[in-house]
Amino acid sequence: MREVTDASFEQEVLNAGRPVVVDFWAPWCGPCRAVQPVLEQLSGETEKVEFVKLNIDDNPSTASRYDVLSIPTVILFDGGEPRETLVGARPAGHFREAFSSYL
Repeated sequence: MREVTDASFEQEVLNAGRPVVVDFWAPWCGPCRAVQPVLEQLSGETEKVEFVKLNIDDNPSTASRYDVLSIPTVILFDGGEPRETLVGARPAGHFREAFSSYL
């Protein structure tokens, strides 16, 4: 999963031509490290949705804009709008279910 930043978020997520799942994370967050392989697995299973990550420590503006108060927070954006949000470490099945209409 590639990184996006405050500077690239609008272009790479909001203006993307397909849905984008954004993993809001931080390097010090243990549950974030548990979620990353799950999201990487889902990313490998579909080309309909792009998966990216945003380090909230380095990019606080975007995290604040979307009220990310706990991490990991995973938000699916479609058409420039947040459509689905999951907070906390969860198994792959929860992500599949939440994003099923997009995968």
